Amino acid sequence: MKRYRFFLMTVFVFACVIGSEAPVVAAEEAPSMSGNAVSTRDPGIPLDQLELLLRPLTKTELVIEADAWLQILKAKVKQISDAEIAVKKKNEQIAKAEEVADAAKAAREAAEEARKAKETASREGGLEAAKEAAEAAKEAEKKAAEVKKVAEEVGKAEKQAEADEAIRAATEDALEKAAEKAEETDSAHRVPAPEADKLDAGIKALKSKDAKEPDKLKEVAEAAKAAASTKAEVKIKLLENVTDLRNERTAMIDLMNVVLNELEKKGGEVEDYRKYVTAVSGIKIDVTDSSAAWMSMVGWLKSEEGGLRWVWNIAKFLLTIAAFYILSLIMGKAVEKMIGTSRRVSTLLRDFLYKAVRRTVIMVGVIMALAALEINIGPVMAVIGAAGFVIAFALQGTLSNFASGIMILMYRPFDVGDIVDAGGVTGKVRSTNLVSTHIRTFDNKSMIVPNNEIWGGVITNSTGTKKRRVDMVFGIGYGDDIAKAQGILEKITNDHELVLKDPEPDIKVHELADSSVNFICRPWVKTADYWTVYWDVTRAVKEEFDRQGVSIPFPQRDIHLYQEALENAAR
Repeated sequence: MKRYRFFLMTVFVFACVIGSEAPVVAAEEAPSMSGNAVSTRDPGIPLDQLELLLRPLTKTELVIEADAWLQILKAKVKQISDAEIAVKKKNEQIAKAEEVADAAKAAREAAEEARKAKETASREGGLEAAKEAAEAAKEAEKKAAEVKKVAEEVGKAEKQAEADEAIRAATEDALEKAAEKAEETDSAHRVPAPEADKLDAGIKALKSKDAKEPDKLKEVAEAAKAAASTKAEVKIKLLENVTDLRNERTAMIDLMNVVLNELEKKGGEVEDYRKYVTAVSGIKIDVTDSSAAWMSMVGWLKSEEGGLRWVWNIAKFLLTIAAFYILSLIMGKAVEKMIGTSRRVSTLLRDFLYKAVRRTVIMVGVIMALAALEINIGPVMAVIGAAGFVIAFALQGTLSNFASGIMILMYRPFDVGDIVDAGGVTGKVRSTNLVSTHIRTFDNKSMIVPNNEIWGGVITNSTGTKKRRVDMVFGIGYGDDIAKAQGILEKITNDHELVLKDPEPDIKVHELADSSVNFICRPWVKTADYWTVYWDVTRAVKEEFDRQGVSIPFPQRDIHLYQEALENAAR
């Protein structure tokens, strides 16, 4: 019974503990699961602070943040679109106002001609003059009707613009910002007055019954010009506001990219977000409106988030490239100096390490410079990694040469300047890399030999050692004195200044050939003196043999003719 009570008490206490802790856990998890974004409370948050704020968030929470920033960006893009539509509407209104001014001017000229024709008809009389006066009056009424028609179109356009809340809001926002800038900078630049105040007189004049009078038409033309000028000023403010809105959009895109980068690190899907960002970024210039296009370009070039930003980015790109280029020279020289004193390092390996270090440093610099241009190098590196397998498969032969080049550099079968016979080519090695070796033949042909062919075959290095033996064979006749000939050979080799004393030359009777008794003459020389000694000794032996009467035989053949065979053939 006591055990049962103890068990019940234990369960009760455990339940109380869980119950007391549950609200705390729920309270701690509530902010993350509430669905409210935390990073959008301050849309102007610095990028580094935003990165720190997003670091502890989970993938689910980051999705909420990305959606919130997407809505903010969408609202800003809508503002830009409304302002651009307002600019187009202003272009239409300016064109209509200018059309009114031109029509009023034409109507005024027609009214003047009608008045003059009427005065002429009343003064001179006659049917022809009266007819011309009637035609002039009819033309003046036609022009006045055109003015009224255009006036009605202007009135409709004004009403439509006033009814469109988005256009009205974009215009008001542009004018308010222009006024604020004028106040902040104490600028004397005049902010346009409300358009209705300037257009009232013109619209009333256009709708009046005496619109065909010259003075009234003059008033109409002046009002239309003033309206066009005012609308042009408003258009300028709209374009300036579009530039400001684009700068704000660029700043928001930067913030959203930080969110998307963090979401991508934690396994979230960001492709749709990035597609939207790409679609709404950049600027679109209307080439049909030269003034708007010019102002857009100038505004972008002068803006901190536009031209100035890219000027700084390009400057950072060039400075980074230049800095890493200089660093590559310094690193290359340091490596060259560090390994230059080692006798175990070949010239080929030293040149390879020098170039490899320089190219690696420059490659790192290019990657960092691309980052300075605001290029996301993560996808670039991923593409390079994915393409590596395809490239490796397509370049199997080249990779084989690459591996052979590494083996050549490691085992050093030859060096720059050596005379080799490798890959079926004989000549002096000029340079080598991981793919091929450059050999200059003795007849001055430049041969590029794949490393795979060199490493896969026999490599003969004629200058790989400091000493070489010169192998020569000299023959004398069977009737000549062998001791005399050997003495001549020994004297010539011993007297030559380039022949080494150690090891001693080998001069022996080597072979009793068909036509001669052959001596071998094998002096040792420095590798660089090989051909000099070979040519000098050969010439000296010929001259000395001739002087001392030692013959140098040449192959002979005796032909025997049998007369008996010819006589038998004649019978």
